[in-house]
Amino acid sequence: MKALLRGLLTYLLVAGTLAWAQQAPDAMIKATVDDVLAVMRQNKDPQSLRALAEQKVLPHFDFDRMTRLAVGRPWQSATPAQQEALVKNFRALLVNTYSSAISNGVTPADKVEVKAPQGGGDDTMVKTIAHRGGKDPIVVDYRVAKNAESWKVYDVLVEGVSLVQTYRGTFSAEIAKSGIDGLIKSLEQKNGGKQVS
Repeated sequence: MKALLRGLLTYLLVAGTLAWAQQAPDAMIKATVDDVLAVMRQNKDPQSLRALAEQKVLPHFDFDRMTRLAVGRPWQSATPAQQEALVKNFRALLVNTYSSAISNGVTPADKVEVKAPQGGGDDTMVKTIAHRGGKDPIVVDYRVAKNAESWKVYDVLVEGVSLVQTYRGTFSAEIAKSGIDGLIKSLEQKNGGKQVS
């Protein structure tokens, strides 16, 4: 599961960002993919790649919605302070997992093919295919929604496996065992004090 999450997060952060609402989500993904892959190919150190992710990628993810979906029904009974702690720690967990994958030598895709959005309106899916010289391509789908300012990613599916659903199972088990505060404590421990700016 750890390997799946590392792979998922690597491609999530390499190929899954959206920028301004005036442009189509597939065009935003394509432009960002090109930028991020160019930097990764320069063999930047993990801190530089993390900074790149924080500047170019993370602002285009709806971590509030992702966390709410991953927590599920118990989100409604959480206090505002608990909700804030959940979002902060889930965001940090995703970034820390990505940084770990980069530190362990994950290489960028040779080419990422971005397909036209599926569906229409303000909530859609954008499919990408990451080609990795000699290996099977990886299909990564991005669920995105448009708000007043921009398109935001709220779920990522790698080979049909949803990031939100994967965490929902883990979070549900922790909440059943220890409640919302237990989940927050578990996330804090997994993050080892590493928070994201």
